[in-house]
Amino acid sequence: MKTKIYRAKDRGTADYGWLKANYSFSFSNYYNPEKLNFGALRVLNDDTIDGGMGFGTHPHDNMEIITIPLQGSLKHRDSMSNKWIPIETGEVQVMSAGTGVQHSEMNNSPNEKINLFQIWIIPNEQGVEPRYDQKKFEASERKNKLQVLVSPISNEVEGSLTIHQNAKISRIDLDENTDFNYKIESEFQGVYVMVIDGEVQIDTETLTKRDAVGVEQTNNFEIKAIKKTQLLFIEVPMRF
Repeated sequence: MKTKIYRAKDRGTADYGWLKANYSFSFSNYYNPEKLNFGALRVLNDDTIDGGMGFGTHPHDNMEIITIPLQGSLKHRDSMSNKWIPIETGEVQVMSAGTGVQHSEMNNSPNEKINLFQIWIIPNEQGVEPRYDQKKFEASERKNKLQVLVSPISNEVEGSLTIHQNAKISRIDLDENTDFNYKIESEFQGVYVMVIDGEVQIDTETLTKRDAVGVEQTNNFEIKAIKKTQLLFIEVPMRF
C-alpha cells in the first residue's frame, strides 16, 4: 500500500476578505509543483464565504464540479437555467461543464457565513452536454456506514449523483473507537481521504481535522476512529 499524507497546515491559503480559502492542490495564485492533483482529482478547496458574497458569473468547460456545503446555504445560477437554486447543508451539487457553461455561486444568506468543499474531477469524456443536478443526503444514512454521494454515469450507485468519470465520492460518520475497512474498486484507483472533523488512524498515521491521506496500490485499508469522526472519500483513477 502506498500512502501520502497531506496535513491541513500545509495547504495553500488565500484571504480575499470575503473569502477565506484553503487549497489542497494548486489553484488560483497558489502553486506547488508537488500538489497538482491526486489522480483525476484536480481541486479540493475548503472555502468560507461571507454573507451576501460569492463567485460572480464565470465560465467552465470539460470539468466535473462537485460542491458540498458543510455549514450554511449556497445559491447557484447558470447559463442552462438562469435561475437561482438554493443548495442547503446536507445537499450535494454536481455540474458537468462539458462543452461550456457560465455559472455563479453565492452565499444564500446576507449575514451568515457558509463553509463548503469545492471539488473538481477531470472527466473521462470531453465535450459532453452540460448538465446540473443536486440531492439531499441524510446524515443518519452514513452513521458507521459508507454513504455514496457521487458515482460514475457508466456504473451508477443507486441513490447517488453521477459524473463523467470512474470516480466515487462518499462520506461516513464514525463513532469513537470504531473501525472501518474501505474497499477500493480496482488496482487502477486511489482514494483521497479527508478528515472533515475528528481524529483517525490510517496505516500508523494519526490524522485530525482537515488532514488528508492519499491511498493507492491496495485493495482495501483499515481506518480506526480515535474520536467521533466525519470522513470524506474521493476515489479516482490514478491514470486518466
